[in-house]
Amino acid sequence: MKIQRQSKILEIIQLKDVETQEELSGLLKEAGFQTTQATISRDIKELRLVKTLSGDKYKYSLPAVGGEAEHSVRLRTIFQEGVSSVEAAQNILVLKTLPGFASAACAALDTMNFSSLVGTLAGDDTALLILKNNTAAGELKEIIEMMMSRGQITGDVPVG
Repeated sequence: MKIQRQSKILEIIQLKDVETQEELSGLLKEAGFQTTQATISRDIKELRLVKTLSGDKYKYSLPAVGGEAEHSVRLRTIFQEGVSSVEAAQNILVLKTLPGFASAACAALDTMNFSSLVGTLAGDDTALLILKNNTAAGELKEIIEMMMSRGQITGDVPVG
């Protein structure tokens, strides 16, 4: 349940400007997660969320890419536990995930800094990964399958 709740938190802060823990608690409740302020506070700490200025107000967001190694590892763990399959269609990979995990899986991949990953697009339980070419897609598919089957995360692997 913790992984699913944290995945939902990541999805919420990517879609909305969330200013307070109370606001986040309400949005989680709307999504079917009953939680306490202490749990939300721990989740924010574990996910390494930071408050950044957006216009004239502060909101929760992910830290700058490359700035938080532990954050990257946490997202990779969410990715490993939430992805159920990966298929290639030329230079596009299609990830199938548990419901609500696609956004967290894309965020995890984005922090891994794969050089040939052009972009990601997440729905609820499906994500599209666009690679520079078919070869890069095949290589990233193999890396994802290795992480899924062995439960191992090696360092950043530039694909392409």
